[in-house]
Amino acid sequence: MANYQVPRGTQDLFGSEIRKWQRIELLVRQLTDVFGYQEIRTPEFEHTEVFNRENDSSDVVNKEMYTFIDKGERSLTLKPEGTAGIIRAFVENKMYANPDSPTKLFYLSPCFRYERPQKGRMRIHHQFGIEVLGDKNPMIDAEVISLGLSVVQSLGLKDLKVLINTLGDKDSRESYKTALKEHFKEPIGHFCADCQRRYQQNPLRILDCKIDHEDPAMISAPKLRDYLTDDSKAYFESVLKILKASDIDVEVNDKLVRGLDYYTHTVFEVVSVNADMGSQSTVFGGGRYDDLVKDFGGPELSGIGFGMGIERLLVALEAEKIDLTEEESSDVYIVSMGQEATEYAYQLANFLRLNGFVTDFDYYARSFKAQFKSAERKKAKVAIIIGEDEMKNGQAVLKKIDTQTQVTVAEGEILHQLSHWLDEEHIHDEFCDVETQGETHE
Repeated sequence: MANYQVPRGTQDLFGSEIRKWQRIELLVRQLTDVFGYQEIRTPEFEHTEVFNRENDSSDVVNKEMYTFIDKGERSLTLKPEGTAGIIRAFVENKMYANPDSPTKLFYLSPCFRYERPQKGRMRIHHQFGIEVLGDKNPMIDAEVISLGLSVVQSLGLKDLKVLINTLGDKDSRESYKTALKEHFKEPIGHFCADCQRRYQQNPLRILDCKIDHEDPAMISAPKLRDYLTDDSKAYFESVLKILKASDIDVEVNDKLVRGLDYYTHTVFEVVSVNADMGSQSTVFGGGRYDDLVKDFGGPELSGIGFGMGIERLLVALEAEKIDLTEEESSDVYIVSMGQEATEYAYQLANFLRLNGFVTDFDYYARSFKAQFKSAERKKAKVAIIIGEDEMKNGQAVLKKIDTQTQVTVAEGEILHQLSHWLDEEHIHDEFCDVETQGETHE
C-alpha cells in the first residue's frame, strides 16, 4: 500500500509557519552582511570520508549519518552538519589564497541526522552557521559569539546563558586524555556502551554523556584547566577578557566539550534557561578548530564557527512567547466590474506589482460584494474600483480602507495617489525605470 505521508522526522512548511522561517532568514542575511560574511552553498551530500575521518568518536558519525552507496558504488553521505563540507570546499577551491584574511562565510542549509524525532530535533533540520577561516585570534572568537547573540537577541530572546570552555592545544588535550583514561579505567565497565566506545576513541567525549553524567566518577573527573599549557591558558584568558569588555556575560563550564571531535581551544554554547525548553536547551553552539583545514589537504589555518538549528530556535521563541507570525496583507485589491474591466485589472495589477505594491485582483469577474469580501480577507489597504464609467473616462476610484476615504483619479495619477497614501515612495524609486507590456499607466 502506497504511503503518501511525510516521512517520520520531517515536516512540510507553509502558510504562517513558513513566514516565521522567512523572517529569521531575512534577519540572518541582514546581520551577516553587516558583519562582513559571504554566503556559501555546498552540496546536500558529500563523499562519506568528508564526515567520517579516522577514529571519530562523535555520535553524529557513529550513529546518526544517512550513508548510502550510489550506482557508481561510491559511498555518499547526506550532510549531518555544515562545517566539514565548507572546509572541503575551502580547500578544493583554494579559497585560502584570498589576500583579505580571514575568510568569513555563512550558510543556511538543511542537515540530515538519523535520530529519535522530538520537538526541536528533526531528521531533516535546518542550520544557520558561520565559519571564519584564517589566523587564530581571540577577537575573532569573541566576534563569532557576538554575531550569534545578535541574531537571537534581535529576535527577542532574553532567557539565555553563554557557556564557554577551552579544549586547549594538542599538548593540553593529549595530557588530559591520558589523565581521563587513568581516571575512568575502573568505572568505565559500568558506563553506557557509548562511553565504553568513547573511552577507546576519545575519552574527552565521555564528559558529554547524558546517561552517566551523575555518576560519582563523572563528578570527580579531572579538570581540563589543570592540564592546559601556558599558551592555551593565555589564549582563553584573552577571549574571556574581550567578551567581558563587550558586556557579554559568560559562564565557564569545565565539562563543555561539544559534540564533534575536531574542536580545539574555545568551545561555547548559548542555552535557553527558560523552563519550557526542557532538555533541548541549546540554541546555538560551536568552537574553534586548528587542524581541520590541514586534515583536508590545505595549509595550516585555524577556523572557528557555530551552528544554529532553526527548528530549535523556533522552540526557544515559542517558550518565551515570541510570535514571528505576521498576518499577510495586500497593499491594493482591484475590484472590477465586467469582462473588459477585469482584463484591464490584470494589466494594472502587473504594473503596480512591478512598482513595488503587493496587488491582488479578481480573475473571475465575480460580484462587487464578493470581490470586496476578498479584499477584506487579504487585508488590503486600498481598493481600486474599475467599472464601465471608469473605463470610459480613463479613471479609477481609489478607496482607503481604514479611513473609508475615496477619491477618483485619472489613470496616470494612480501610482502617485497610492504612494501618497501608503508612504511607499522609497520602494518605487527602485522600480522607476520598469517598462510593462500593454498599458503604460503614465
